[in-house]
Amino acid sequence: MAAFLSGGGTSPPGGAGNCATSHNTAAPARRHRQQRRWATQVLIADELARHACTERGLPHPPATLPPHRLTLPEPDVATLGSIIAAALTHSPAAQALLTDLENEQHIPETAVRDYYDRNQDRFLTPDALRRGVDPYDAPAPSDIHPYEQVRHDIEGELRQAAAHRAFFTWLDKARADVEYAEGYEHPGDPTHQDHEHRH
Repeated sequence: MAAFLSGGGTSPPGGAGNCATSHNTAAPARRHRQQRRWATQVLIADELARHACTERGLPHPPATLPPHRLTLPEPDVATLGSIIAAALTHSPAAQALLTDLENEQHIPETAVRDYYDRNQDRFLTPDALRRGVDPYDAPAPSDIHPYEQVRHDIEGELRQAAAHRAFFTWLDKARADVEYAEGYEHPGDPTHQDHEHRH
């Protein structure tokens, strides 16, 4: 936990879906307590992922959480929340588990085709983009990348999204029986003194 809290350690990003934070920037004690709670959640996710890797017979993952300031990709924080983003960025066990979960996902061809048909704006050709073609106003077939050309990438995105959902489900179940000492609760737990969820 010292990697998160000492000497320039990372602060959990604020805002909805990440963790509860204080509006009062002049409350360093409260901020530190919330950082400690946030770091605890990341460390728990790593430890639970290590157990899951062992149960699944996956190779023993290397050590995690380097002793320097952690950085989180902003898109991952927005999509996953800062706790899971940190675990998947800096925990080899969590990464290995996510990869294993991703390999288990089956994406039906109908789901891939449906995504393609509903998101034509994502598949405009460069020339169509330059000409300002409206993807929702019956674009010409030549203005859209052919399905077979983008099918593999779509399937990969859908499989990754399904793996993330599976990871969320696994983590919720895995930590359901975890008992937290006072001061180490989830930062968004409404029962502790520092809870303040921002939207």
